Amino acid sequence: MIRLSDIRDSFEGVIPSVIATTSADGVPNISYLSHVHYIDERHVALSNQFFSKTAANVRHRGVATVMVVDGRTGQQHILDLHFLRSVGEGELFERVASHLAVMSVSQGMGDVMKLRSLDIYEVEDCRPVVPVASLAEPEETEPPRDRLYAAGQLCAAIAQQGDAEAMFDCALEGLQTRFGFANAVVLVPDEEGKKLSTIASRGYPAFGFGSEATVGVGTIGTAAAMRRPLRISDMRRGQRYASAVRAEVMRHGPDHIPLPSLAQPRSQLAVPMLSRGRLLGVLFVESEKSFAFSHRDEEALSLVASQLATSLLLAERDRSEAGTPPPATHQPSPAQAAPRIRVRYFPLDGSVFVDDEYIIRGLPGQLLHHFLSVFSKTGRTDFSNREIRRERSLRLPDFKDNLETRLILLRRRLEERGGPLLLSKPERGQIRLECDGLPEIEIATG
Repeated sequence: MIRLSDIRDSFEGVIPSVIATTSADGVPNISYLSHVHYIDERHVALSNQFFSKTAANVRHRGVATVMVVDGRTGQQHILDLHFLRSVGEGELFERVASHLAVMSVSQGMGDVMKLRSLDIYEVEDCRPVVPVASLAEPEETEPPRDRLYAAGQLCAAIAQQGDAEAMFDCALEGLQTRFGFANAVVLVPDEEGKKLSTIASRGYPAFGFGSEATVGVGTIGTAAAMRRPLRISDMRRGQRYASAVRAEVMRHGPDHIPLPSLAQPRSQLAVPMLSRGRLLGVLFVESEKSFAFSHRDEEALSLVASQLATSLLLAERDRSEAGTPPPATHQPSPAQAAPRIRVRYFPLDGSVFVDDEYIIRGLPGQLLHHFLSVFSKTGRTDFSNREIRRERSLRLPDFKDNLETRLILLRRRLEERGGPLLLSKPERGQIRLECDGLPEIEIATG
């Protein structure tokens, strides 16, 4: 019997599988199904979504025959299956449901493909179908890398970084140089856990700092909501997904930063950054090639994401111990005070607009408003992490868990915009506001 692990590319759902069953009267029935899911060397799972007749036949006879197809080569294999049980919850069910949720959107089917149950089968035999013509040769790829070794090296490099910002850069650089992943993004959750904001990216025309993805929506959002990796090997059947993402960007208008993304992605892999069950962010890579990310890539990036999450928590703890230097003051001269900088702040969601351009929202927006308000009243430009955490006017009880990444996000967003407001880090645990003018702050109520 052929090992199932040797034909895992046939379980990607790129080409629909075929399932054959017989009724109690011996009448055959053949149906298409979107996925056959690999569990281990002796078991697979079939998503029970549409086929009432197939389900009835299986329940009566307890057996089924399935043909799976390798989307790259066209090689077919026949699996003889013995039904074991049906499940409607649990880790495996949630993993399959999350994958189908993304694919249903990508194929324009909405909730039609929502998973009802998952049928578990034992594989009694697996054999190849002899082709009548020569099969396609797989595309030439780079020599295979030892993913476990590369992940270990990258985790060690991340652990050596003492600064959260350096950790993000180290991780993305490592994905490029050690794994060959040209397009990568790191996103962090907001304080409400409903949005993810881009804090670092590589391989795109614009960094997109501050751009957002919605938790529970798309590949990134679904991986965050499900707290498990999500890998899509071939999106050619569902380019509606990319179109829908671009339409969503256009719909938001001027108060929206476009999320870094490829125009026509073929492969995507999103891995949640988890530490002690808490979501610290999502590590996301994509490619214009199909089958760009393997099962081993998924496992390797899970190690990298875990290391990144743990290192971020440690860095946040270290920052909380940073001392508070004497506040620096700087009274702007009339020459420095011109030109005026028009700032609109929306307390409802922390949104900040500078000279009518949307900058950022949420905690980073509250921080920017705080810095500008203090500067306008006192001329002070230097702030410390400890001081910010103790600032009662911010009214952020859970602020300690988010400060480091929020400051990085705000600083990078202002830097990408190019002024007149910038943030710098004069030393460990310090933030300095660089304001090329005098802010005029308007508190908006709408």
